Amino acid sequence: MRQYAVLGTPVAGLSIRHKHIVVIMSRFFVEELDYQKTALGDLVLRRRRSPSVPDALVYEVKLDDEMLMSSSVNASERELARLVLEGRQDRELDVLVGGLGLGYTAAAALEYANVRRLVVVELLGPVIGWHRRRLVPAAEALMEDGRCSVVEGDFFEYVARPHGEDRYDVILLDIDHSPDCWLGPSHRDFYTPEGLRGLTGCLGAGGVFGVWSAWKAPKEFVEMLGCLFASVREHEISFYNPHISDTDTNWVITAELGGS
Repeated sequence: MRQYAVLGTPVAGLSIRHKHIVVIMSRFFVEELDYQKTALGDLVLRRRRSPSVPDALVYEVKLDDEMLMSSSVNASERELARLVLEGRQDRELDVLVGGLGLGYTAAAALEYANVRRLVVVELLGPVIGWHRRRLVPAAEALMEDGRCSVVEGDFFEYVARPHGEDRYDVILLDIDHSPDCWLGPSHRDFYTPEGLRGLTGCLGAGGVFGVWSAWKAPKEFVEMLGCLFASVREHEISFYNPHISDTDTNWVITAELGGS
């Protein structure tokens, strides 16, 4: 029989319902919504009450022992989409997003009525399943919008293959921690001149690439982008992080091809 701690005291026989593990601690709890073994490691989706965010449930994704993302800290993921799309509302756009996660970048992109088509490429089937089962807050916005389709696959392989005339106006990437810190070693090849050249083959004339980074990207990566794109900009995104009770910072790099 499993035992769970309530205020430090073991309690035998706490029920498990719908395969969810619920741990009650005073008025806060942690609920494991899904656990899967994946090629990248043990993947966990959980939700919990947090004293830092008392008025909402916090959804979190862990890979092995590493916290990947939280629903309470998503300002920079949304800003990734908005920085690229805000000034491009004069025409219809086809958008490709690398990495689904909790869905905040894709959901922010769908807020723009001129986004005609949005394709999200996600490596991990369980992550797609969270959205199809409506386990995460942004799922409804994505799954109910006919413009959005989710493809299970490797984003880096997807952009490396020829796309012919089926190109995108915007590509948004939020998979790795930064261009110099990757979830998997095979991702390294993308952040090279050859890998980025393959990406440009997926963009139409005047296309824009935006990439999220937990910290300021290495100068060498920005210079690589500058050799392939007509203009490159670095954006520092500051936001309040309730879990540290202070201002936090992430970065977004945008790069635009010439032509129109």
